[in-house]
Amino acid sequence: MSNRLDKEREQRLQPERMDYAVKEIEKLGYAITYRDKTRIQFGFMDSYVTLFPYSGWHTGKTIKDGRGIEKLLAQIKPKP
Repeated sequence: MSNRLDKEREQRLQPERMDYAVKEIEKLGYAITYRDKTRIQFGFMDSYVTLFPYSGWHTGKTIKDGRGIEKLLAQIKPKP
């Protein structure tokens, strides 16, 4: 069975991944502007970024679309 279709696994892991993503994004100083069961949204450089924490997919006008929360965090990390 494909992990993508494993709904039981998704239901189990979704809340953990959601909480981790929100915590890490807020730690960088960004406010979550929208949140539902499967996605979160926040402002970055005068545009919105959408993240689906379970799959790790992130997209937005001001970032490079891709997969992986760590890749997203690296893109939005403030420059020293």
